[in-house]
Amino acid sequence: MHHRWLLLFACFWVLFMLMVASKFITLTMKDPEGYGIKQGPLTVLPETEKMTVTETKKLQIEVQPTTTPLKDDSYTALIHKERMELLSYVCHNESLRNLSRNAISKFVLDRIFVSDKHRILFCQTPKVGNTQWKKVLIVLNGAFSSIEEIPENVVHDHEKNGLPRLSSYSAQDVNERLNSYFKFFIVRDPFERLISAFKDKFIHNPRFEPWYKHNIAPVLIRKYRKNRRMSRGGLQFQDFVRYLGDPNHRFLDLQFGDHIIHWVTFVELCAPCEINYNVIGHHETLEDDAPYILKEAGIEHLVSYPTIPPGITKYNRSKKQR
Repeated sequence: MHHRWLLLFACFWVLFMLMVASKFITLTMKDPEGYGIKQGPLTVLPETEKMTVTETKKLQIEVQPTTTPLKDDSYTALIHKERMELLSYVCHNESLRNLSRNAISKFVLDRIFVSDKHRILFCQTPKVGNTQWKKVLIVLNGAFSSIEEIPENVVHDHEKNGLPRLSSYSAQDVNERLNSYFKFFIVRDPFERLISAFKDKFIHNPRFEPWYKHNIAPVLIRKYRKNRRMSRGGLQFQDFVRYLGDPNHRFLDLQFGDHIIHWVTFVELCAPCEINYNVIGHHETLEDDAPYILKEAGIEHLVSYPTIPPGITKYNRSKKQR
């Protein structure tokens, strides 16, 4: 209980300081996740909020970019071994139990896609390029013969793409697959992931996802905007931060439903302390991690990961050099 109160106090203190800083800081942020999305300026406070402060403290598997060029398979294996050891340490740390533990609920099982033919489970984590991994699984499952043939509108249409969710199986079948299949998911710097989610859903706001702008944004503005006279102009990042920093925001999450998957934590999405994943890839080191995952899953001779856009490759390389 003592640790819990200390952590809560720390989160609110960081949130308060960032709100103050936002009065003086203008940030123009380039979204490196350029999978066909136009880039635009973002004038907000930096990538921050209670959830990601918590995430960073509790689950540093989010960002452990490779600082040395990969030389061979043994070095790659060592990097991934260190990631899994860090995850194990966090999961077994009792002081972080309230932050790292999450039941394997239907919400989690809905995130996991299945390839029975190749005995693979992939937990999707939005804003890390997971669409490309879904394309890989779609080809493996036989719905299309190559990644290039898959129409973009089919990737997320789960009635047409041939990708079953783990939640569609019986309890016995779920347990058998969790215990015996190759399992992986991808993480990303939590701050950058939040920036990407905010820009994609509340600034660009795709036409096929109008509920973010017309349903979720007005609720957050009414509840969290400090200056009521500034009710126009759409959701601001400060409003978004206040929402995520609210200890009671889970009540709103229930109202928003599955739309929250773009900003909830990786713990909530994939339950990494309850599910024994084989590999955790990083968006920042995707050039190295994608081939490694394909090899570990035994499918490197069957399919290749889609070409990573040059902008992402360049940005991720710059991240690794820091």
